[in-house]
Amino acid sequence: MTRRLLCALLVALGSLTLAGAAEAQPPSGIVRPTSEPSHATVQLGSQLYAGNCASCHGIAGSGIFHKRPGAGGILGLGPSLRGVGALAPDFYLRTGYMPLGNPREQPYGTRVLFTGKEIKSLVEYVASLGRGPGIPHPDARSGDISEGQELFTENCAGCHQLEGRGGFVTGARVPPLQNVKPVRIAEAVRIGPYLMPKFSTSQISNSELNSIIRYIQSTNHPDNAGGWSIGNIGPIPEGLVAWWIAIPLILLACLAVSRRMRKQ
Repeated sequence: MTRRLLCALLVALGSLTLAGAAEAQPPSGIVRPTSEPSHATVQLGSQLYAGNCASCHGIAGSGIFHKRPGAGGILGLGPSLRGVGALAPDFYLRTGYMPLGNPREQPYGTRVLFTGKEIKSLVEYVASLGRGPGIPHPDARSGDISEGQELFTENCAGCHQLEGRGGFVTGARVPPLQNVKPVRIAEAVRIGPYLMPKFSTSQISNSELNSIIRYIQSTNHPDNAGGWSIGNIGPIPEGLVAWWIAIPLILLACLAVSRRMRKQ
């Protein structure tokens, strides 16, 4: 094999390796204009929307509909955004729920792909498509923890667990609520993302929502007076401890007693 041919093979092999590594990197999926203004603008929001959102939500937020249900049972690739106001885009973009890599997958909090300026621009643009609810401003300090615990147990604990540790329900993953910003909790309650039910102010008032948020904040550092917390996710880990630790120890104790009795 000549030196020239060997060099050519090495170059080709290196190119294939680099190409494979590049393909293995997850694409950001974000299309940006060649130049962005120094501050948030509706025009920047419209450009970002056209490059990153219109393929699912349609031109000017009109939505794209198909007969087959998509994520969360929503009919179509993306629902209309007209009339959602600033509430929905602020929640979905700041939590990383959007944009989705696959329009039929469950939205789940990942890394936020847009900058703060870009998110503000997108929120302003979507809000300009039609009148809708604004971004809430909860005040958790005015809430009551006891009331919040009662409301959370009644409306939220069935999926999020009593301590807000999240979990799994049929067809969805339930996120934990620890260290979630109050405004994100308030937005989620009013929006009802994915399978979560939507609560209006007639169902949960703003003052009651403040109490719920205050209770959730208290779960960040719970007082485990009873001892081992086991993750604060309810009876499941307690049952696992019983099966994996307590029962084997009881069996070993029984074996030890039986051996002593035989020796006697």
